[in-house]
Amino acid sequence: MAEPLIVVKNLNKSFPGVHALKDIRFDLYPGEVHTLVGENGAGKSTLMKVISGVYQKDSGEILLDGKPVAIPNPKAAQKLGISIIHQELNLMNHLTAAQNIFIGREPKDRTGIFLDERTINKKAQELFGLLKIDIDPRVKIGELTIAKQQMVEIVKALSYDARVLIMDEPTSPLNDAEIEELFGIIRDLRSKGVAIIYISHRMDELFRISDRITVMRDGQYVDTLKVGETNLDHVISLMVGRSIEVTAPQVDLGANRPVMLEVRGLNRGKALKDISFTAKKGEILGFAGLMGAGRTEAARAIFGADPIDSGEIFVNGAKVSIRHPCDAVRHGIGYLSEDRKRFGIAVGMDVETNSAMASMGRFTGFAGFVKRKDIRKAAEDHVAKLSIKTPSLQQKLKFLSGGNQQKVVIAKWLIRNCDILFFDEPTRGIDIGAKQEIYSLLNELADAGKTIIMISSELPEILRLSHRIIVMCEGRITGELSASEATQERIMKLATQRETMVKAAAKQTVKE
Repeated sequence: MAEPLIVVKNLNKSFPGVHALKDIRFDLYPGEVHTLVGENGAGKSTLMKVISGVYQKDSGEILLDGKPVAIPNPKAAQKLGISIIHQELNLMNHLTAAQNIFIGREPKDRTGIFLDERTINKKAQELFGLLKIDIDPRVKIGELTIAKQQMVEIVKALSYDARVLIMDEPTSPLNDAEIEELFGIIRDLRSKGVAIIYISHRMDELFRISDRITVMRDGQYVDTLKVGETNLDHVISLMVGRSIEVTAPQVDLGANRPVMLEVRGLNRGKALKDISFTAKKGEILGFAGLMGAGRTEAARAIFGADPIDSGEIFVNGAKVSIRHPCDAVRHGIGYLSEDRKRFGIAVGMDVETNSAMASMGRFTGFAGFVKRKDIRKAAEDHVAKLSIKTPSLQQKLKFLSGGNQQKVVIAKWLIRNCDILFFDEPTRGIDIGAKQEIYSLLNELADAGKTIIMISSELPEILRLSHRIIVMCEGRITGELSASEATQERIMKLATQRETMVKAAAKQTVKE
């Protein structure tokens, strides 16, 4: 058996008031994909930053090829063959792919003054060719998709002759096809002997790409497992220290349950074609489909964020006109965007202010004075109710974990007391423990009579939470499934059912 490439022994790292890593051990072999999992705060990213030279260890050892090494900074790590690709890509949009790959190491032309663009492009093309990546080295990064930018980051890391590649949440912004392309590259790297440390919150990925899985919890090592000798439930229980149940309770969706939202014949250009559905009181209605199916577009159109060409919307039996999000909010509809940092929260503002954003009219008194005491009381109540982990109501949201940021968005709409809530990718980018808390909350909201419309790209999430599932493909609804009849296979068949869509369109044309 080969010797480990990296061995970490009894590693410790502390920050003021926090013992982030406690006697951590970890090893990595050449040509393996070793996945690191744990809830937010488990210490995964801290450990990777120590290995890649971003942070300095307080005590313990890091061995490379069996010999102790010091890694004082990222440049030293790169010289040792250790490269990290952070979740937030570190590229410059105005430069070309080749220029980004060799930035700071650019060859000069004969004058010794100007860059040798031809050589840069040639070297970049050779690296792309090794991994069978189809990218023009002369294209500007800003013109590439996120998936292609991710590939440029991988090539940039390998240009330092990386033997160890650390990938932090590489698939979080990618669609299914892009993920498959990335996995193909990872498998190719593995076959070339590159060792990969892979961090992901997407639990379905673990068994598709990993050779081994190491679990961390509260800054401590828990266990290392071979993929063929474990299962998802066991990994999750090690991560959170408890078993997790995420199944939605059964509800009777019969005729006696009132319809809270009805949409009839909603159309918007090529994005939405004749969208019609109902959502009942106390129901979790799941929307499934592939990337580009039109799920988010439907939610935004109903919420008034995007204009519609035609269609009718009924709230609690009454036809309403929604031309702006303010109209939707006035009719008791809230929308939690898939991009919470862009559309859901103000990361530079505190928990208290974010919680009250959708209800400022309620908290504004005579002459426009803000009722700070009332805001604070409402925020305190919902921080407690939702178990939001924050040192104070004055903490800025940028310092909270993704799961707690999501809870603040939920608090915002609960304070507004919306009866109909759209949750668009509610658990994207948050760990399994925080996911369970969001799942439990969705069930509690439905049990309290709220109407929940949940959009998710994770089929296990859709299947576990939804009382009823609507499937979309290319802007149309292609099917509806009850919780009892829904399976991943049936959902995927409807999500790719182009033949059904063509027939439906033809039938509509004949009617007209």
